[in-house]
Amino acid sequence: MILSCSHITKAFGDHTVVSDATFHIEEHEKAAIIGINGAGKSTLLKIIVGELESDSGNVAISSGKTLGYLAQQQNLSTHKTIYDEVVGTRQDILQMEADIREMEEQMNHLSGNELETLLTKYTNLTHQFELINGYSYRSEVVGVLKGLGFMEDDFTLKVDTLSGGQKTRVALSKLLLSSPDIILLDEPTNHLDMESITWLENYLASYNGSVIIVAHDRYFLDKIVTKIIEIDCSKVTCFSGNYTDYAAKKAVLRNMQLKEYLNQQQNIKHQEEVIAKLKQFNREKSIKRAESREKMLNKIERVEKPIEVNNKMNIQLEPEVLSGNDVLSVKNLSKSFDDNILFDDISFEIKRGERVALIGNNGTGKTTLLKIINNLIPANSGEIQLGAKVAIGYYDQEHHVLDLEKTLFEEIQDAYPDLNHTKIRNTLAAFLFTGSDVFRYIHELSGGERGRLSLAKLMLSNANFLILDEPTNHLDMVSKEILEEALNNYTGTVFYVSHDRYFINTTATRIIELTNKSIINYIGNYDYYLNKRDILTNKAFGNHTKNINSKIENVSAIKLNHSNEFKNFEESKNSKELWQQSKEEQAKLKKIKNQLKNVEEKINQLEERIKNIDKEYMQPEISSNTEKLTKLHNEKVDLSKQLDTLYEQWEELSSIHDGFC
Repeated sequence: MILSCSHITKAFGDHTVVSDATFHIEEHEKAAIIGINGAGKSTLLKIIVGELESDSGNVAISSGKTLGYLAQQQNLSTHKTIYDEVVGTRQDILQMEADIREMEEQMNHLSGNELETLLTKYTNLTHQFELINGYSYRSEVVGVLKGLGFMEDDFTLKVDTLSGGQKTRVALSKLLLSSPDIILLDEPTNHLDMESITWLENYLASYNGSVIIVAHDRYFLDKIVTKIIEIDCSKVTCFSGNYTDYAAKKAVLRNMQLKEYLNQQQNIKHQEEVIAKLKQFNREKSIKRAESREKMLNKIERVEKPIEVNNKMNIQLEPEVLSGNDVLSVKNLSKSFDDNILFDDISFEIKRGERVALIGNNGTGKTTLLKIINNLIPANSGEIQLGAKVAIGYYDQEHHVLDLEKTLFEEIQDAYPDLNHTKIRNTLAAFLFTGSDVFRYIHELSGGERGRLSLAKLMLSNANFLILDEPTNHLDMVSKEILEEALNNYTGTVFYVSHDRYFINTTATRIIELTNKSIINYIGNYDYYLNKRDILTNKAFGNHTKNINSKIENVSAIKLNHSNEFKNFEESKNSKELWQQSKEEQAKLKKIKNQLKNVEEKINQLEERIKNIDKEYMQPEISSNTEKLTKLHNEKVDLSKQLDTLYEQWEELSSIHDGFC
């Protein structure tokens, strides 16, 4: 064990953020702290690193172990260049390197015993230098900076001229290169593009020390962590496994707690009814029995009702007007700022009902493209056409559509005066604004809260074409799941920019990647993109294609129509055989799905019958009839055996189904 937190409690005024938190971190362990916005995740990190004092409890770190901490906001202020600031992280290496160079210079002017003595010192020092990775340190600095998204041309930029996101990446570079025994990271992926996030994933997964991460990137957490530390209503609970494991265990645990609560409530209600009945008899003996039952009832330790998790909101998004099948057509579009060409001669189309994710590294022009489509900035050349009856709803990162001096309720009411109070409150509740929250002023909201409010306004707009720029930024996991469900149920068309790979994987039906000043089209979600990226990139740029977009668009049409040109974009020369094989596999998969569905229906029927038997047990006319009770018991035993067999069949079929997928 390298870190231990024991009975940590922290409150701000009357609001307890963390209550009696106890957990530990092992050496080399990777853990995540999760919870909704405002749950106390950053507070807990600050207590661990000593920036904030807890009200009670203590933090213990193994003797001689070092901590490294990356906060969400960085205030780096120095005239040094990016490279000089980062390379200076290991002054011990730099000083040793300087000493070695000085010794080499001195040896040019010495001889005899003095030279021999210095040579011995020089040999020992170079050996130490090698042990601490001195010879490769500068190349490691370059590797980390490039991994986190800096180009070599950026290395000479002054740190005090950088944006907040760039300063955060500089601070993260310094932290990683300092190699502390325990790394604590607060939202490290906020300012990284997809390539940088993937690089950081691999770096942290193989990091020799321990890592504690606060992040809302579920894909990121699944790749790295093996422990989840959850803060829920100030209570801290540990779960082994990654985020997906946690989500499954959390659902099971909550269902168990809910059943326990409902069973206890049923028992309490029954006892209260018995007590009331005894008191009605109004006899000394019955009253004493009632009082005895009341005392026993008062001693019962009440099970708290599990808090409703607001991540299953059924937000209905129904555009007032159905657009035509052709929603957006982009032809030969180009955009540059001075000598910086973002994209050149790109063309693509979006059809009704598609959910298209636009991805690419930082600086490739994703937000610029969205602004051009929304007529906020002009293109250098090219044409953009909207289809018939297309009504755009636009979500921008900066939330310019909000009036900071209004309350949340006023913002919705003024934008949609036809809505009644109940509809406004229900809409805000769907985005986790409840009770007195609806009367808070917008300037008091956090970035994540403003994002949720902007989304609430957008969802009420009845637009049939949503254009979203980083809609998941600053949203916690519950809010992301609400948005995912809303978009997946949306009957209009969606075109969005996002770095959240889990979100893209869950919502996108197509991906357009901006790369090398052009685009590549992928008919599928993020997993499909990862599977096909190398193939399609090589086809697009390896063959020196001039008009990449038209060829990639052809791939889409060809894949859908199974035309003969399909073989031009696949590696195999026997595409017809592969297509036939795929068709046969699809038929097998369909058969397995049907068998699974039949087994699931039988399971539901048997489980429903068992529930009814349990209810029949409780009926007075049956509970006193031994013959009927025996018959019901035997039926339940027989049904339970059938259920066991069906569960085994279901597991076997599910395993086969997963093998196909």
